[in-house]
Amino acid sequence: MATIKKYKLKNGATRYMFSAYIGKDINGKQLNTTRRGFKTKKEAQLASSRILIDISNGKKVTNEDDILFINVYESWLESYVNTVRISTYSKAVRIFENHILPYFNNIKVNEIKPKDIQRVVNQWYKIAECNYKKWFYYLQSVLNYAIKNEYITNNPCKMVTLPKRKQKPGNKPANFWTKEELQTFFNCIDKDKEPEKFTLFRLLAFTGMRRGECLALTWNDVDFNKSTIHINKNLTQGMHGEQIIQPPKTQKSNRTIIIDNQTLHYLQNWRLKQKQLFLTFGFNTFKKNQLIFASSKNNYKSLNQPGKWLNKIIKDHDLKKITVHGFRHSHASALFAAGATIKEVQERLGHEDAQTTMNIYTHVTSKQNKNAVKKLSSYLNF
Repeated sequence: MATIKKYKLKNGATRYMFSAYIGKDINGKQLNTTRRGFKTKKEAQLASSRILIDISNGKKVTNEDDILFINVYESWLESYVNTVRISTYSKAVRIFENHILPYFNNIKVNEIKPKDIQRVVNQWYKIAECNYKKWFYYLQSVLNYAIKNEYITNNPCKMVTLPKRKQKPGNKPANFWTKEELQTFFNCIDKDKEPEKFTLFRLLAFTGMRRGECLALTWNDVDFNKSTIHINKNLTQGMHGEQIIQPPKTQKSNRTIIIDNQTLHYLQNWRLKQKQLFLTFGFNTFKKNQLIFASSKNNYKSLNQPGKWLNKIIKDHDLKKITVHGFRHSHASALFAAGATIKEVQERLGHEDAQTTMNIYTHVTSKQNKNAVKKLSSYLNF
């Protein structure tokens, strides 16, 4: 006889489980086997019926023998949620639900072979050349968890060959703008007619802050007397796609940075115009914790909004394509071009260590390369 129960995952999804009596051990203690992760009650009933038939036919059944991938995954997930930020956790859940569970959900974990994973990885590579490795490493992590719990002895992922990305002709366009390209971009925005848009991109370009950090800013984060901005929070996406506020990405990301006088002027100008504009919407924005960049309903602006603005400007004016994060790269490149040290760039961008700065921002403009050659030639002088 099996008992079927309904339960909920941490992401709110409903699942079914059953517990079935499978006999007694050598000491006469009752033994039960439990299976989880069924999406419908009918699936749980069918699985429990198969278990009971196996028992009646004399087959030995234990929890370890037939544990499903979904069971291991859910157990792994309960531990994983305590090790990462909620935004990282929610991304992981989406990756599993969209890409991993459809292949491995109800397969017995001890029956997953290297050839099965290789076939799936090859399919992932065809549809997501840039993302498939992340999916593979998540799968590998769950199977490592299965080893720790003694469900399996070896991780079949170790025997899988990861496809290599094909080298495409030509160099990949750098995701940043030079000084001249930034000037051209800002000339495409009328700062009087679109002060919010202009100010947002000005902040991104002249501070190097992340998109989520910028959209989370409130006016009390700005010290107009000291010309500083305190970056202490980040707007990101939660479990069900809702926008949530989290602490900055790393400890170093919680930082106070100095801003130039012209950017400070644009901020002051936008603050005045925001007060006037939002009064027409019926909102009093005079409070200090007012969002600097808010929706027309005076809540958080969509994380996609800056990208929509940027893409339209690029398309309308035939500019070189970059992403919103490209402004952070542009800021770093400008700092290096102006003679800033690795340490100074690291502190301003809020990187946890200098190596991160080196890994991401070693690209320099062609002008810097030419200057380097001139310096070398002048120094050697023969």
